[in-house]
Amino acid sequence: MTLNEFWFLIIGVLWAGFLVLEGFDFGVGALLPTLGKGRDASDSDKRRRLMLTTIGPHWDGNEVWLLTAGGATFAAFPHWYATMFSAMYLPLLLVLVALIVRAMGLEYRGKRNDDAWRRNWDLCITVGSIVAPLLIGVALTNLVRGLPIDADMEFAGNFFTLLNPMSLLGGIVVLGLCLTHGALFIALKTDGEIRRDARALATKVGLLTAGLAVVLLLWVGFTKGTMWSWITTVLAAVALLAAIYMNTKDREGWAFLGTAVTFATAVATYFLVLFPNVMPSTLDGGTSLTIENAASSPLTLKIMTWAAVVFTPIALIYTAWSYWAFRKRISTHQIPKAVAVH
Repeated sequence: MTLNEFWFLIIGVLWAGFLVLEGFDFGVGALLPTLGKGRDASDSDKRRRLMLTTIGPHWDGNEVWLLTAGGATFAAFPHWYATMFSAMYLPLLLVLVALIVRAMGLEYRGKRNDDAWRRNWDLCITVGSIVAPLLIGVALTNLVRGLPIDADMEFAGNFFTLLNPMSLLGGIVVLGLCLTHGALFIALKTDGEIRRDARALATKVGLLTAGLAVVLLLWVGFTKGTMWSWITTVLAAVALLAAIYMNTKDREGWAFLGTAVTFATAVATYFLVLFPNVMPSTLDGGTSLTIENAASSPLTLKIMTWAAVVFTPIALIYTAWSYWAFRKRISTHQIPKAVAVH
């Protein structure tokens, strides 16, 4: 395996890690209006605070996977990074805004004991948690589908080029997987009425997402698939259906693992279809960006590889420890009365 191939693989792993971990964060935030609705205003506030407490120790660390994926792309494949951001400047800017607004909601929601204050920040959390995965799914699907890139490796389309049926479906599927993943995470981390509601919602959303995901992966497979991508496509479908089945049997841990495997194998499908390109061109006479013509110098890739060997195990160990430390279930009766933080 060459260093170019190695870093293409690493970027794929980083995207898979981001969607597996941040995916349930997005799902929890997006489900605030649904699963956060209780018998009265007080019960609704407790349910929402419970939901946000489940992701409180993890959400900011999970976003680091996206930053690392972007940084690795910039360092290992600068031409890929430059052309991708040129082509998708507005969608990626909107993703950044959505992540910032969402983070502000998570940080500032509890700073004032006021219902209107909390409702406004809840709206920011929900909108940010929907917009970000939707646009990320659109962007990743556009990479696989291909974009109009000219002979000088420059994007020759416009914003509306990105809004094609396959990519829009990709965005909807990623959002649906996040909702299912998030509902299962809530069921795994909570107890009581909200746990039962989360399981029921996960089954409904999961079945709808499974249907759309099959359409998307078959569409990608029949247009650009390889033998290996078909294998990961089947694995993704089986994992999602298994997750839904386990959820109906009250096996939330196995169900959550199933949606995690679905995300990982779906990303693997995308990257297997993409290889050896990183941005295929749809123009006649255009130049596709590949792992060869878009890569950094061998020296840069060697330095990055040694840095990854040293620091990656540290990051993984810390991440595993944080999830282990906050592994227990919580319920609404453990949520104290809301107070302002000064």
